[in-house]
Amino acid sequence: MKIGVSVPSVVGAPVDVAVLAQRAEELGFDSIWVPEHPILPVHSASPFPGSADGIIPESYSHMMDPFIALSRASAVTEKIHLGTGICLVPERNPLLLAKVIATLDHYSGGRFLFGIGAGWLKEETEIMGGNFAHRWSQTREAVQAMKELWTKDEAEFHGKYYDFPPVFSWPKPARKPHPPVILGGMAKNVLQRVAAWGDGWMPNRVTPEQIRAGRATLDELATTHGRDPGSIEITIFGREPDNDEIRSFEEAGADGVVIRLPGTSTEDAASRLSSIAGQVLG
Repeated sequence: MKIGVSVPSVVGAPVDVAVLAQRAEELGFDSIWVPEHPILPVHSASPFPGSADGIIPESYSHMMDPFIALSRASAVTEKIHLGTGICLVPERNPLLLAKVIATLDHYSGGRFLFGIGAGWLKEETEIMGGNFAHRWSQTREAVQAMKELWTKDEAEFHGKYYDFPPVFSWPKPARKPHPPVILGGMAKNVLQRVAAWGDGWMPNRVTPEQIRAGRATLDELATTHGRDPGSIEITIFGREPDNDEIRSFEEAGADGVVIRLPGTSTEDAASRLSSIAGQVLG
């Protein structure tokens, strides 16, 4: 079972992901993940899905850029995987995003994990230039375009949302053919999307029973698409350091769990990281 951690977003100065990644690697964690919200609208009618009252936590307006943060982490580590948890694809230009990811993957020696989502905050998506009503279709196109850029010397793409003539885009990712594309969330058609064009599924707020059913469905869909079901991993995101729960998820078919790391500062988070390691790493 692969155990990773998701770094906290704090109000004020961001935590130093380099310090936390180095410590996580020393402790034996498999991966470290950084979330993304480029901006947060001052006024929003979109309820926050992670709480009963729908109020968006203040920390969501203080998130760092995940790629710059992970670049810092890459420079001081050698083995730990570096993931976006998650990158809001409709809010980024795929030509620029492909370049950023390829560069990070190159310098990290193929350690990048491309956790993606389409977003839930309508106002944010639209401010950033995304099509909220069709955000997953836009995300699919963006990923298709990036795969062209990552795998071809001369890449071109012609779609509904993105269209560009033959271009050069270097460097290419260290991992071949490209970093794994891991779809986050519990959207209605997420498993169909994973089987069709993803490399993994990263749900949150789920039960082991849901994962057992999801694993069976995903295996069936992967086979239908001519893919090896074993090549598609399931990673449970944002859990507490509960060994019994982790074991239940593993028995249900999950390949990994990402623990949500709390903390109000770099020092606080690093201390909690050591405590969590003592709980969940044998």
